[in-house]
Amino acid sequence: MAKRDIIVIGASAGGVFALKELMASLPPDFNATVFVVVHISPHSPSYLPDILSHSGPIPASHPKDGELIQPGHIYVAPPDHHLLVEYDQLIVKKGPKENRFRPSIDALFRSAAYTYGPRVIGLILTGMLDDGTSGMWSVKRLGGICIIQQPEEALYASMPTHVLEYVDVDYTLPISKMALLLCDLIGETVPDKPNLSPEEQKRLEIEVNIAAQDNAFDMGILDMGELTPLTCPECQGALVSIKEGKLIRYRCHTGHAFTASSLLADTSKVVEESFWKAIRALEETVILLEQSSRQFAEGGNKNAAEQFFQKAREARERARQAHTFVFQQEQLSESSFTPMQSGSV
Repeated sequence: MAKRDIIVIGASAGGVFALKELMASLPPDFNATVFVVVHISPHSPSYLPDILSHSGPIPASHPKDGELIQPGHIYVAPPDHHLLVEYDQLIVKKGPKENRFRPSIDALFRSAAYTYGPRVIGLILTGMLDDGTSGMWSVKRLGGICIIQQPEEALYASMPTHVLEYVDVDYTLPISKMALLLCDLIGETVPDKPNLSPEEQKRLEIEVNIAAQDNAFDMGILDMGELTPLTCPECQGALVSIKEGKLIRYRCHTGHAFTASSLLADTSKVVEESFWKAIRALEETVILLEQSSRQFAEGGNKNAAEQFFQKAREARERARQAHTFVFQQEQLSESSFTPMQSGSV
């Protein structure tokens, strides 16, 4: 009989400290495979496998695409690549970003749930915003176990708190108690995989394949949800809304995916960027008008010079007003309205 031997872990801000503590408490004979996604910079190498290998008895590495999965090993998503599982092998691809991240916690969790169903144990640790909530919903939907770090303990509580809000979590624990629980859970025999509707099964398959670099548009992602008037902040593509229990999220026809919170955060960022572009254009207008004014003045056409200089003054005033607006623009997400960010500054 199959056991709960697939463990997927997601973390963001503060995650390295939490992972070091967790890995240090695992026993050397831990008979399960661990997959880890931490939000890290895409522009520099990651030393997280070395850090985790030196923290505890279980070896860790960045896997290669197509590598076979081995028990008693920790696989860490490399920078700027999604980490997925499929038919007992690892898929490492640069698919579309989810919630502005690559690697994506949701993409890993979703692929593990699709492939292994009730064999999966999902853990969400400290982090900002809500990457991992949709993936954890899929883990639970397909019979897996859901565990979150106790929000009061997490350096950044937003990620575990979002999971608690939208998913029927099985265990909420401090890091210090997770290893003992995991050792108990991996010895359990798993139930049968729940049946999904053909539509839900197809959508889950498509979303896993999108993260693995398949073409979202050709696979018909626009038919997998309700078309919205919203556009993707990454590529300005059309967005469809997808509902998972109480959670509503969005995916564009090129493949980018967002929860409502991450879409709000990205949209508010686009608003600020638009203000700065407007300021730049207004200030360039001032430069050109003043340059023309000086040229007319040097040519003896004082009337034209004054007209251009007056227009320059008006453009300068509009630029000042735009400066005022841009500094009033808020960076918004769901966490802006709820006390989810314990420990943030």
